[in-house]
Amino acid sequence: MIPVTSFAGKTVAVFGLGGSGLASCHALKAGGAEVIAADDNAENVAKAAQAGFVTADLRNVSWGNFAALVLAPGVPLTHPVPHWSVLKAREAGVEVIGDIELFCRERRRHAPNAPFIAITGTNGKSTTTALIAHLTKVAGYDTQMGGNIGTAILSLEPPGTGRVHVIEMSSYQIDLTPSLDPSVGILLNVSEDHIDRHGTIEHYAAVKERLVACVQAGGTSIVGVDDGYCRDIADRLDRAGKNVVRISVRNPLASGIHVEHGTIVRTSGGARSEIAKLGGIGSLRGLHNAQNAACAAAAALAMGISLDVLQNGLRSFPGLAHRMEQVGRRGNVLFVNDSKGTNADATAHALSSFADIFWIAGGKPKAGGITSLTSFFPRIRKAYLIGEAAQEFSGTLGTVAHEISQTLDVAVEHAARDAEASGLTDAVVLLSPACASFDQYRNFEIRGTKFRELVQALPGVKPVV
Repeated sequence: MIPVTSFAGKTVAVFGLGGSGLASCHALKAGGAEVIAADDNAENVAKAAQAGFVTADLRNVSWGNFAALVLAPGVPLTHPVPHWSVLKAREAGVEVIGDIELFCRERRRHAPNAPFIAITGTNGKSTTTALIAHLTKVAGYDTQMGGNIGTAILSLEPPGTGRVHVIEMSSYQIDLTPSLDPSVGILLNVSEDHIDRHGTIEHYAAVKERLVACVQAGGTSIVGVDDGYCRDIADRLDRAGKNVVRISVRNPLASGIHVEHGTIVRTSGGARSEIAKLGGIGSLRGLHNAQNAACAAAAALAMGISLDVLQNGLRSFPGLAHRMEQVGRRGNVLFVNDSKGTNADATAHALSSFADIFWIAGGKPKAGGITSLTSFFPRIRKAYLIGEAAQEFSGTLGTVAHEISQTLDVAVEHAARDAEASGLTDAVVLLSPACASFDQYRNFEIRGTKFRELVQALPGVKPVV
């Protein structure tokens, strides 16, 4: 845990008592603050009370004694309307901040030069965060990984010499971190997302921009420039005098890092050098993972990690569970769990990564269905449709071979049988549903775990090495 000493002797309100909220309560208390905990959910309030915290309805207390409101990132700050607790804080002149802001203040007070790598972007944040954490571990750092990827930042060990914090940040978390100052900031990409919480794509992009605009003096801003918003952001950072490293997987760069034919290449002042090779690394298959790997490589170079260590780290990266996870192989058939592919855009990355696909898709459908995936249909040897979306997807697939399997266990059995019988050299049974899981599973993790268990129970399936 990271004790928050910056509010010692003061009273702090914490609203939103999920994982990060309760961690904030413990960290503030450990640092000497008095905590008043609150939530709209009575069960969460009860849990905080059981943990020994004073709880209250913040509508019925005086805000005059509060030094700050620590807000959980899931609570609306600006759009569609500010949460009532935010309005109360503003009326009282109380600052509204998040748990990563508390971390930044502690780092600045106690270990301002401790490495702090922050990662954001519309897509690829979690994989890039996990990959950078893996690279820094391989390089010998005491690596603390958390933030939006799962572990609340204040539950990690404090900043210090030889220890690096690798932190995934959502736009919500950036919004609540006015003192954000990573030593390395990474912005992967920007596309339309979370507009309900930011109002416009322009505001959303501006929030993302803050992460790379606020790197500390001497730090590095790494920006993927394969979309227009990020290209403009990189140009603005250049004009502001920041140390900017541009990343592209679509076009060669005169200065920066790009990927060509499976090789990460660095260019500068007319000089060109090869950084690392991605060929044969199953956990980093696909153009989207090439971008993740290139950004991670740039971060590793900014940390002074050698090229040999970088290459070894890339090759040994196991990938993330439920994200293009290779869960088994039987003969020439590879089984891939991409349960995190909960919409068509995410599934497009998976479909683009293989040539002969036995595709398991379906679940609770989202707007637009799979109509945007038609360019990938020639790669699909047969589709196996499950859940509520089965009939809709059947209509969209048209003449593409498919069956309505209804359930995941039937789909896995039939896809494995057909893939093996096909005789194809590189057949892939791919779960990438292009749907939410909620019709049959509580979340995508449970769905992906079920797929993994079904595959590994098949006769003759072996782990991928």
